[in-house]
Amino acid sequence: MKKIFLFSITLFSVLIFFSCKTENSKSKAKSITSSSEIEISKTELLNKIKGGWAGQVIGCTYGGPTEFKWNGTMIDDHIPIPWDDTRMLWYYENSPGLYDDVYMDLTFVDVFRKYGIDAPDSLHAIAFANAEYPLWHANQAARYNILSGIMPPESGYWKNNPHADDIDFQIEADFAGLMSPGMVNSAVEICNRIGRIMNYGDGLYGGMYVAAMYSLAFVHDDIEFIVEEALKVIPEQSDFYQCIYDVIKSYKSNPDDWKFAWFEAQKRWTHDIGCPDGVFMPFNIDAKINAAYIVIGLLYGKGDYGATIDISTRCGYDSDCNPANAAGILGTMIGYDAIPEYWKLGLDKVEDLNFQFTEMSLNKVYEEGMSQAIEIIKRNGGEETDKDVIIKYQSPETVPLEVGFEGVYPIERAGLNKRLSQTQKEIDINFNGSAFVLTGYASYEGKQEDAVLEFELYIDDALTETIKMPTLSLIRRHEVAWNYDLTEGEHKITLKAKYIPENYYVNVRDLITYSINKSEANVYF
Repeated sequence: MKKIFLFSITLFSVLIFFSCKTENSKSKAKSITSSSEIEISKTELLNKIKGGWAGQVIGCTYGGPTEFKWNGTMIDDHIPIPWDDTRMLWYYENSPGLYDDVYMDLTFVDVFRKYGIDAPDSLHAIAFANAEYPLWHANQAARYNILSGIMPPESGYWKNNPHADDIDFQIEADFAGLMSPGMVNSAVEICNRIGRIMNYGDGLYGGMYVAAMYSLAFVHDDIEFIVEEALKVIPEQSDFYQCIYDVIKSYKSNPDDWKFAWFEAQKRWTHDIGCPDGVFMPFNIDAKINAAYIVIGLLYGKGDYGATIDISTRCGYDSDCNPANAAGILGTMIGYDAIPEYWKLGLDKVEDLNFQFTEMSLNKVYEEGMSQAIEIIKRNGGEETDKDVIIKYQSPETVPLEVGFEGVYPIERAGLNKRLSQTQKEIDINFNGSAFVLTGYASYEGKQEDAVLEFELYIDDALTETIKMPTLSLIRRHEVAWNYDLTEGEHKITLKAKYIPENYYVNVRDLITYSINKSEANVYF
């Protein structure tokens, strides 16, 4: 009985200790206001910057084998995900495209390095559009727009970019938070400039939210507080806010079962309106649901580095980028030195290697990130001494509401599989609705040189646009054609070949039809 009594006292003491620690952490967070000045050593600042950048590579590498292989389902616990000291170097050498969410960040870091913190958005856009790395979704659509003379913010606007709500800026906004320690509104303002290159609305909010969490992670050590406080930058009326808020509610009602939160998010937030690859398909690269998976990892990981990465990965969909964000945010909070050695296995083999298509390695960006963070600190009223920096803390301010794909609801996806070519010079397509997207690509048969094919788009017999479609994947147009501004009713789309040489063709794959009538669409929209 005495042993049982002593054990009970000990257990009670442990519970009281952790309860007090949590309450003290929350009290500390509440005591930091917009008038607070926070002193942090340069050594610790660099440690946290390194933790953020290294965390992205760790999380991305761990999730690499699973990316988009589990769509609409979780990766069950019995399925092993390998990890050892060879994996990072293997991806660097054999599949460097895995790190698109890192080398995209580095494009913007490098522009700031070359041209200063005040570098205009146009320089970022031009560097991004002319880079040699492959892109997808909102990034690729923006690249095509910029190379065609459509500059930001129009390049990311949803009527010019059907992928505007996709994950793209969310996975590459880490740099903005890492440049802005404790200055969440500065991080958001950087996102507001650069994120419009490729995204709008919820897609832009995803980047702002991730950057805000990074910024807060420099000065707070409570991951629950960071997740909730960062959400204050997002307008409550937005779907993005509501999705993340639902995850937080799920966590509070059931804090020990991440699969409960996953199911709740899955039931309400996995429908896709914009991305032509995801509408009525078992694929989802939408920002908000993938951000939900970042948050599920952070909350249910409860500060444990391995659990955080593993949970974010096992949520599925973009299961390399989501753990990369989660591992980067947590890595910033705890610092590079506190990342468990197991999760740094192989990191030493790649830290001096430039990411493909860039002139920057992890070791270079650690130092450059430190320099840029100190400059942002000083620009926002902070100070630098020999050994420390003093940060003028910023309380989150909510950005204005903007909604992409407003008033259009997908009602049908129909396979067409038609070819516009030298022998088939005209294609007519009829539909009933208020908007459409034609998916497809430009290509050729046999061995040919890459070319830019050209055709005209007519809607209801009126010439609407002359479209150029490169066959070269690097600069491809992501969709054949789209228009979100039609009146509800019967419409005819006509494609007329203008320059399509022999053996070249435009493959028109699917027609996605939209309506202004919500009742015609899925009840969840």
